[in-house]
Amino acid sequence: MRAALVVLTICAGAASADTIVSARYTDPTDRYAHAVLGDAIEHATLTVRLASGRTQSATWPPGMVFEDTEPRLVDLTGDGAPEVITVESSDTEGARLAVWGLDPRGNLFAMVSSPFIGQRFRWLAPLGAADLDGDGAMEIAWIDRPHLARTLAIWRFTQNGDTYALTQVDRLPGLTNHRIGERDIAGGIRDCGTGPELITADADWQNVMATTLRDGELTTRAIARHENRSSFTAPMACR
Repeated sequence: MRAALVVLTICAGAASADTIVSARYTDPTDRYAHAVLGDAIEHATLTVRLASGRTQSATWPPGMVFEDTEPRLVDLTGDGAPEVITVESSDTEGARLAVWGLDPRGNLFAMVSSPFIGQRFRWLAPLGAADLDGDGAMEIAWIDRPHLARTLAIWRFTQNGDTYALTQVDRLPGLTNHRIGERDIAGGIRDCGTGPELITADADWQNVMATTLRDGELTTRAIARHENRSSFTAPMACR
């Protein structure tokens, strides 16, 4: 069974219109020995630093960890302040993507998450977030099981008052961005002047691929040969 609660630690300061300026994973732990990122160490805690100088943290008890390379700061709500995108893994249900932010009192809280993949030691590798189709809403992109399913998944983030949702837009198999043991995630999101493109490898690591979302559908094309990690440098720089 997955852990149901997080323990929040708030370092002194009054509630205010604070904003998150940085985030990191802390409290290393070996209690989820998947080792997909090169070792058996994951993290129990997400720690954020605020513009006021305060720090806050959220800690998962046994049963859950943050299984990720680093938290990602992206303004998903459009208010000019970033939220934090993380990957969380359950002992029994594998990984999910989760978004954390600050509540009206300036306290760190879990805003919304995707469904768990559904099986222990099944992971997802984020690409990033952007308005991928130009409709004004933000989408979050990740590779579902980059070593197995190798499927690009696009989920739209929406807000209705104090309620947040992630809704799947489309999926496209045959793409990946990580190999077992690598400590980083390849590719990401670029915009070379014609709108956002998702940069990954194909499933066999033969080509670097650029994928776009238009009218709710994903299309992909090869843009370079893949030789090693540096094969992503020029495509990500629009060269």
